[in-house]
Amino acid sequence: MDFSLIVLVVIVAALAFDFTNGFHDTANAMATSIATGALKPKVAVAVSAVLNLVGAFLSVEVAKTISGGIVDDTKVTPVIIFAGLVGAIVWNLVTWLIGLPSSSSHALFGGLIGATWIASGSDAVHFGKVVEKVLIPALASPIVAGVVATLGTFLVYRITARAKRDTVGRTFKAGQIASASLVSLAHGTNDAQKTMGVITLTLIASGSLAPNSGPPIWVILTAGTAIALGTYLGGWRIIQTMGKKLTEIQTPQGFAAETSAAAVILTSAHLGFALSTTHVCSGGIIGSGLGRKLAEVRWGVAGRMVLAWALTLPAAAIVGALAAEVSTLGTWGTVLVGLAGAVVALGIYLASKRNPVGAHSVTEPEPAVQPANA
Repeated sequence: MDFSLIVLVVIVAALAFDFTNGFHDTANAMATSIATGALKPKVAVAVSAVLNLVGAFLSVEVAKTISGGIVDDTKVTPVIIFAGLVGAIVWNLVTWLIGLPSSSSHALFGGLIGATWIASGSDAVHFGKVVEKVLIPALASPIVAGVVATLGTFLVYRITARAKRDTVGRTFKAGQIASASLVSLAHGTNDAQKTMGVITLTLIASGSLAPNSGPPIWVILTAGTAIALGTYLGGWRIIQTMGKKLTEIQTPQGFAAETSAAAVILTSAHLGFALSTTHVCSGGIIGSGLGRKLAEVRWGVAGRMVLAWALTLPAAAIVGALAAEVSTLGTWGTVLVGLAGAVVALGIYLASKRNPVGAHSVTEPEPAVQPANA
């Protein structure tokens, strides 16, 4: 299989996105288990990394949705895909810097849609598929996960009301290890496939694969490895937000949130819905707060998260469109976009060093909110 230089560049960019997806979304699987002490932070990210890699081999339905469903593969070139990836990576890094659990999936979709629209016209985007496979799941999945987690948490506390708190804590800590592992497996099944789909789309667009082909085994392996490595680094900023700032989580809540999220993600992956695992897991955590005590959810934090969700797809689309506008001018344009993306990424990394957040930070308790007249 012969690859041109631009195809190799796009594959590298796709794996770079997958890497950012890993550390951006580690919180989805492990934030609640770390918050309750069921798993130590570095053990949690190591377990999550391994299971993300395993999950990448369980299904390719989401990959097929991206490689042949969102955009017209006959009107897409590797340069356009590269521009879309730049948009997705930049948004992932920006939201990671400020600790907001936005959707890596929607960043990817937005980048691809914006780049394709500008370079090939609006008819190159399958808006019907975008609504069916992206927007409807985006709206429905956090609600479903939240409702299931609310009911599950309520029932768990009712059933264990007369049990000793120490016994309940130990039991659900063990349960959380299993449920968090299941979320990690589901995350690999869903999110690693998105990069598989992008690489497969690139190979189809360049003529290296026939239309409607599924991802080759080497694509599955490299995408799974990239997301696993990113996961192992641990997105501590977002873990801190989801594990500590959104609601105070006890072990029964963590178990309910993780189990509901895993069920929704695995079901959607089987059906080929490219949903956001961030939306699902956040919905589960909010639901677990509602199920224990209505006042437990910090709605200010939740509101900022929802705002980030709403902005993700259009913001990434704008960056992807601008990148496509320049990239399609010629080789120099593609090089310029790549350099600009690298400079932005370096700037964000250096900015993160001013306020470092590590494994130790995510286990520190949130300071109590002081009354206004204090």
